Amino acid sequence: MRADSLLFHDDFRIAPYWWDEAPPETSRVALPANVDVVIVGSGYCGLSAAAEAAQHGAAVAVLDAAELGAGGSTRSGGMVSSGQKLALTNAIRGVSAERLGRLMAESNASFDYLKQLINTESLDAGLQITGRFFGAFTPGHFERLRKQGELLRDKTGVTVHVVTRAEQRAVVGSDYYYGGILVDEYGGLHTAKYHRALRELARRRGATLHSHAAVERIERTGSRFIVHTARGKINASRVLVATNGYTGRLTPFFARRVLPVASYQIATEPLPPGLMDVLNPGRRMISDSKRNLFYTRPSPDGTRMLFGSRPSFREVGEREAARILRAKMIELWPALRDVRITHAWKGYVAMTGDKLAHIGERDGVHYALGCNGNGVALMSYLGQRIAKSLLGLEAAPGAFGEGPFPLSPAGIASTLSVPVGAALYQLDDCWNGRVRGALS
Repeated sequence: MRADSLLFHDDFRIAPYWWDEAPPETSRVALPANVDVVIVGSGYCGLSAAAEAAQHGAAVAVLDAAELGAGGSTRSGGMVSSGQKLALTNAIRGVSAERLGRLMAESNASFDYLKQLINTESLDAGLQITGRFFGAFTPGHFERLRKQGELLRDKTGVTVHVVTRAEQRAVVGSDYYYGGILVDEYGGLHTAKYHRALRELARRRGATLHSHAAVERIERTGSRFIVHTARGKINASRVLVATNGYTGRLTPFFARRVLPVASYQIATEPLPPGLMDVLNPGRRMISDSKRNLFYTRPSPDGTRMLFGSRPSFREVGEREAARILRAKMIELWPALRDVRITHAWKGYVAMTGDKLAHIGERDGVHYALGCNGNGVALMSYLGQRIAKSLLGLEAAPGAFGEGPFPLSPAGIASTLSVPVGAALYQLDDCWNGRVRGALS
């Protein structure tokens, strides 16, 4: 108990830090009997789609199995970009140069869409564009990041700075990495405040939002659908599935293509005066080159450090995860050794076999799925994009709507593949850790 008191704050709780200012919402308003569009899932994608469809005059109902804002959207790190993560993953392998160009263009458009939406609608989202540092876990990773930075600069036009190990303390306040790259066009927002603002926008435009309305079955009846929920049924002309990491077994086609992967985070108590200026002077988003990466950022008010990673190849309880993540955080920043943890939480990220998001239609049911850990801007953008498509306002599906939605072997056998896949990732990091040790 004594040891716990040194690790955990007296007010420690298992809940996202974001919920302190904008908690999830219960909305038990009666379900409408008939609508034009039913949207399953109330994350950024579903709410963006609802706001867009309602703006064009459609009657829209958004359904969520839990409280509004309790899912993955408000459990993320709240980092936003103009498509850098797409270029820094293996998603571009096997993609034609022509399609890659359009994927990158839409990714850039998603960042612009987010900024414009927040500005035009005066959304209280706490958006700050401060940049992101990608740290190299090994010297070899530094060379890889340097080359990827050149690709980013060429494909997206963003501003990329190469940061050597000798220079990195001015960015990350640590000797943990072997340098890295800094991208200026990157930022962060307050996940739960942005979600609350999207709820308000969707309602303002006429959509209805319904919590605790788990969808149990989607029944096709001619050209229409009957959506059976835990609170009754709704007749709809169109159905959109936007459940991402919370897709479950309702729709087997999607369950075989989307793998839910748990990601864990902690928040510290307010740091001593001046310490944030040493550890993260630019208040930037930070991640690294490991497969099981660290991702960290200051809280929007700059007082706390938020830190995320996967603590183990198996799923663990949040309290146990907090102990492991705190130790990882101290590897990066030993100066945080005496800082206690106030929050610990996890959320599920939707991973796909090709590391790309997908939008489209299957047996009359529309979908927008596969955030792949890059969902704040992209899923907001794809939500409004799929809304226009299902209403017939856009003929072309866009680059994320092209080609097949491939099966994910891990999605098919998720009970085995999630822990085994994570273990392989960690073995790769352990090998690279030995390389680090030999070079240090």
